[in-house]
Amino acid sequence: MTAPVGLGRSASRGAAVTLLGQGTRAVVLLTGVVVLARLLEPEDYGLLAMVVAFTGVADVVRDFGLTNAAVRTPDLTTGQRTNLFWLSSGIGAALGVLVLAASPLVGGFYGDPRLQGVAAWLSLTFVLNGLMAQYKADLNRTLRFAALTGVEVAGQVTGLVTAVLLALGGAGYTALVAQQLVQLVAQLVLLLAVARWLPGRWVRGESVRPFVRFGANLVGGQMLGYVGNHVDTVVIGSTLGAGPLGLYNRAYQLLVLPLHQVNAPMTRVALPVLARLQDQPVRYRQFLLTGQTAMLDLVTTLLAFAAAQAPALVLVALGPRWAQTAGIFQVLTLGGFFVMAGYACYWVYLSLGLTREHLRLQLVTAPVQVLCVLVGSQWGLYGVAWGWSLGVLLQWPANLWWLRRVSDAPVGAILRNGARTVLVHGWALGVSWAATRGLGPGATWDALLLGAVALVLALAVAALVVPAYRRDLRTVAGLPRYLRARPPARPADPSAARAAHPSADASADVRAAP
Repeated sequence: MTAPVGLGRSASRGAAVTLLGQGTRAVVLLTGVVVLARLLEPEDYGLLAMVVAFTGVADVVRDFGLTNAAVRTPDLTTGQRTNLFWLSSGIGAALGVLVLAASPLVGGFYGDPRLQGVAAWLSLTFVLNGLMAQYKADLNRTLRFAALTGVEVAGQVTGLVTAVLLALGGAGYTALVAQQLVQLVAQLVLLLAVARWLPGRWVRGESVRPFVRFGANLVGGQMLGYVGNHVDTVVIGSTLGAGPLGLYNRAYQLLVLPLHQVNAPMTRVALPVLARLQDQPVRYRQFLLTGQTAMLDLVTTLLAFAAAQAPALVLVALGPRWAQTAGIFQVLTLGGFFVMAGYACYWVYLSLGLTREHLRLQLVTAPVQVLCVLVGSQWGLYGVAWGWSLGVLLQWPANLWWLRRVSDAPVGAILRNGARTVLVHGWALGVSWAATRGLGPGATWDALLLGAVALVLALAVAALVVPAYRRDLRTVAGLPRYLRARPPARPADPSAARAAHPSADASADVRAAP
């Protein structure tokens, strides 16, 4: 049996459509950042961040990993899809009730009664996300990236318009809460229209236990990762208050913006494709490393420029009253490089069903991350930022070592790709930063232009000196042609598929041959 002829073509179209959609989302997000930063106060963002630090824990488990479990299953039956919908919706509703009941505790923890109302309204987001989970999973699983991207962009625009109108009317932090709710309601309505499917009754005889096993381990690992990555918010909010947390949160969001805008579409395309290629080790390796190279070069170029020219960038994007976020952002960017360097490892864990192994890794790395942040908090906002970045840096080698033990993934190549990208773009960052050191404080646009030119020239020099980086650039340039290539034939013997990845966790394997 051969692999689907259209798989590579679908992946190519999906990558193009999803990246285009994410580019549109990035423009909308950036517009929202620029406009709302001038209409709202740092305290408004701090209040929302305080609540999200707690409710985000429930957000991690809102569908118990069932979305990713469904995405990596090529031949999901109608009964399984129906049962997964009701299970995801039930989990979302239960979490919503839990957050609503706990809302007084959130306000009491920080000593601010306003936070109880924020938490109560945000409890509705869990219900909405639970209802949408399997609709989004189905569009992703069937490679209908254009429809899924259109729904998300439309919802995001609707939420932003609502927030801006409310902020203009003096709503303050309420505008940010409304933005979250309105964009989810809009997405749900559009998903119902696009999918044209309504679930029936629970189907007996259609077991979802394999999906639950996969999801339980995935959620456990994500939960630990969430705690490690958000302990900074809790520490700052509880010790320094909403104002400083608002400044830190904007710096963190400036880091997350470029990471998410490339990570999300690449993962959306990579997961279903890698799941279909896992019994073709050569093709799997090629797709994994090509995707990692493309993602690294795209995002780290943006991060290097943003870190080098952070003062000018913050002034343009947020305005002068947010100037303190520039230095915090530069520190956080160091961790951002290593987040990107190890992201391909996460694709391996998901596509091979190694969620139990991922959970075991997080049991070690998450406490280290928390410890780094707690120690750093002794030195204020910058100490927290340094602690977060150090924790992320330490996770990278641990992740690679563990992945080598539990899989036959090309860990050496993943390491070389990551290290080369960090070194090359670290060099370019330094050149861009040095090129604008002599400019005066009012030369904002000059700094951005000169910094961009210096960064490009530094990368050009790196391409001339480092042959492997030249190969990376050729790989990125040839990505569409590579994705359109027809995959090789699948092995006829099912045992050959199992031999391709002998370390895969059979108990969490919910795939079926496409």
